[in-house]
Amino acid sequence: MDTSHVTALQTKHAGLERKIAEEMARPFPNGGLVMELKKRKLRIKEELSLRH
Repeated sequence: MDTSHVTALQTKHAGLERKIAEEMARPFPNGGLVMELKKRKLRIKEELSLRH
């Protein structure tokens, strides 16, 4: 895997972390949204681990 793809995945992963943190900071976080964001983050993490 080329480094630009890895960098793009890392950027997406960080963005999802930020979105999860923002949602959890709300008075009434949307649990469904948080779950979906965490699933997307996990898929990216798994792809990164397979490529290293």
